[in-house]
Amino acid sequence: MKLLFVHQNMPGQYRELIQWLAAQGDHEIVFLTQKPKPPVFEGVQTVIYKSAHDAGKDAFGLSKTWETAAGAGFGAAMALRKIVEGGFTPDIVIGHVGWGEMTFFREVLPKTPMIGFFEYFYSVHGGPVGFDPESPVSDHAPFFMHGHNVVPHMNIEVVDVGHSPTEWQRNRFPKSFHDKIYVCHDGIRTDKLKPNKKAQVTLGRIGRPLTVKDEIVTFMARNLETTRGYHQFMRAMPHLQKARPNARVLVIGGNDASYGKKTDHPGGLRGQMEEEVGHLLDWERLHFLGQVPYEDYQSIIQISSCHLYLTMPFVLSWSLLESMSMEATVVASDVAPVREAVTHGETGLLVDFFDPEAIAAQVADVLARPKDFAHLGPAARKHVVETYDFNTVCLPEHIRQINALVPQDIHISVP
Repeated sequence: MKLLFVHQNMPGQYRELIQWLAAQGDHEIVFLTQKPKPPVFEGVQTVIYKSAHDAGKDAFGLSKTWETAAGAGFGAAMALRKIVEGGFTPDIVIGHVGWGEMTFFREVLPKTPMIGFFEYFYSVHGGPVGFDPESPVSDHAPFFMHGHNVVPHMNIEVVDVGHSPTEWQRNRFPKSFHDKIYVCHDGIRTDKLKPNKKAQVTLGRIGRPLTVKDEIVTFMARNLETTRGYHQFMRAMPHLQKARPNARVLVIGGNDASYGKKTDHPGGLRGQMEEEVGHLLDWERLHFLGQVPYEDYQSIIQISSCHLYLTMPFVLSWSLLESMSMEATVVASDVAPVREAVTHGETGLLVDFFDPEAIAAQVADVLARPKDFAHLGPAARKHVVETYDFNTVCLPEHIRQINALVPQDIHISVP
């Protein structure tokens, strides 16, 4: 089969799928992306396109998202035209619709089946916008949120089938979208992400490796930002350190903002929180590791006594499910998307996002009574294996969805 994947930040949600398809050896795979230096995958041809237009800083706010998406869409369509003229006509197109890249593909491939990734629908209700009283929204916010949603509205008729990774994400979209969107996670490699009681982590300022015998609390986010609860995490730390004087906290993440507004503090949110609670902290036991290699991240989670996942209601992080796959004892914020993956007292523990003292108390309790919570990690892994495993759950469903749109003589064998 000839497959065209589209994602501005290759590989995005398709990392495992393209590698599995390429390993079969009988598919032609082209990946269209804006990423200037995309990763190289054996058996995958990468084509880089440039946006035809970016909205200026002074662009009208209500149409700015669409203006940028239209530029990306036209640039991607022109690149697609060259791909087709060069002799590659895909049997199916699979891509993320959120940045407008597939918007004009029907002008080039009017009959080719297409599957679009519908990740998020903006609203001032039920998501991160308006969730935190510290970040109040203006009375114009509903208009701006609705303006963002021009892109999915434009793309729902472009694709034959939509895809969302969780029920919560699918349900964010209008009901008129639901019948067209199938729900299936991208997939977690539970065969690789396992517990490892022999894992070790070496930190520069400690003269010995850290292991599962140490009292380790972990917190991880792509960037340390309010959407992922970093401010509440830092407010919980003085209480936790007071309760557990031997605990070490390992923090993974960059000092930027992937989602939402950046802080105006010159030191970023890290600087802002240091100013607020830094004088209450024992900095010798709080370790900021930045963005670490994937293998190091695994080892850090594998030695964790308790993993904190504090998010506003938003797209579920891969790191939560990966940590559960590695049998971490998870303490997470009690919000709707997390409740889809974590059942309190069975596969993890849920806490009030807005109560730093309660967050610290729950983590301290896990550290104080590890045997009483020892069932959570294995149960979490079992749940992830049964619900989110790439090889046995997610891959077969994605292949079924692809096969349903293409002629039978080119069907991919379902694992």
